[in-house]
Amino acid sequence: MTWLLVATPIALFLLGFPVYIVLLAASTLAVLLVMNVPPLVIHQAMYGGIENYGLLAVPFFIFAGELMTRCGVSHRLVVWSQALLGALRGNLGLTTICTSTLMGAISGSSPATVAATGKALYGELLKDGYKRPFALGLIASSGSVAIVIPPSIAMILYGASAEQSVPKLFIAGIIPGLIISLAMAVYVLWWVRRAGLENGLDSGLNRPSQGAKAWLAKLGRTSLYASGALAMPVVVLSGIYLGLFSPTEAGGIACFYAIILARFFYRSLTWAQILDAASEAALLTGQILIILACAAVFSWLLTVQGVPQSLVAWIAEAKLSPTAFLLAINLLLLVLGCLIDPTSAILVLTPILLPMVTQLGIDPIHFGIIMTVNLSIGMFTPPFGLHLFVAQSVMQADLTQLYRGIWGFFLVQSLALLMITYLPGLSLWLIGS
Repeated sequence: MTWLLVATPIALFLLGFPVYIVLLAASTLAVLLVMNVPPLVIHQAMYGGIENYGLLAVPFFIFAGELMTRCGVSHRLVVWSQALLGALRGNLGLTTICTSTLMGAISGSSPATVAATGKALYGELLKDGYKRPFALGLIASSGSVAIVIPPSIAMILYGASAEQSVPKLFIAGIIPGLIISLAMAVYVLWWVRRAGLENGLDSGLNRPSQGAKAWLAKLGRTSLYASGALAMPVVVLSGIYLGLFSPTEAGGIACFYAIILARFFYRSLTWAQILDAASEAALLTGQILIILACAAVFSWLLTVQGVPQSLVAWIAEAKLSPTAFLLAINLLLLVLGCLIDPTSAILVLTPILLPMVTQLGIDPIHFGIIMTVNLSIGMFTPPFGLHLFVAQSVMQADLTQLYRGIWGFFLVQSLALLMITYLPGLSLWLIGS
């Protein structure tokens, strides 16, 4: 039985079938050919997998993210980020990271963040003297922080699969998300200094200094210009943390806020365009939920066959330490992250890995952050990281140059991942665990 649940998905995945078909086909074959149970259990497990109140937050946040992405928020965030960073050398590279972090806090979608940031900043990065591979790598990799920084759809799905508190996951993701952004900023500053010394970059990187009064005046103007966008994550997250509303209710409030902002304040979207964004959000939600339903069947079969229990027993016999286990899991997730999307990876792997995590005494909230960061890195890792294809499409980039540009950022984010993995206080400090 177990071999069927392993061999069938691998074969179908290699043949290029969608993830939900891979999971459902393997589960159906196991039920029909091996197990002595009525096929009706497949339907029951599928519906049981999506019968979770917390999942109602997913379509709301997707819709809010679609609206905010379409209504011109990215340009306002770029202008504000540049004003905030002032005359700092490497301003534009740091603006890219800052904009991606803010876009992640607003939309929760890393592909949308890459697309919006790429459209706004790629040409400017090239004009400012940044080499093409580096600019491509910067944009493709900085979008990954959107998966980690709250509100995160990946964390909502992990919370539903692992039966953990979504607000706690959101809070736990704040410091790790900022650490990733800070690590990338340090790398950008190092690259700018090194490239400026060796190649004599354009004067765009050597911006003239400005007085404190002028900087504050400009920051004030741009803060007002971007205030609507900047206020959204503050309203949503503070409401959750203060207990004013649940994550699901916060998703509805985010949608209402985004509609008011896009239609009446920015006046950048018509009602027809808002309806189109709702249609796109419904399509994306359907894609997530069908994967979730099929993953629920697959996870149920694994549990019935005792696979998680066997893995826990194997760890106990092998006497793996939490350190060795987390290193192995990081390597596994880094590989899987560049082959399948985070949604599929979280929904399939969480029920399998969580019993082992519990057995070793690892905090499930901390593990959720580790899993999320791993899969965020996989989003821009060759050969199949989704950000690579988004960046190629948006910026008409050559994949060879894109591959060359991401490796420095992959190394930097991997070092940040090790910090987050082995210093659990970075994830748990804000929630008091």
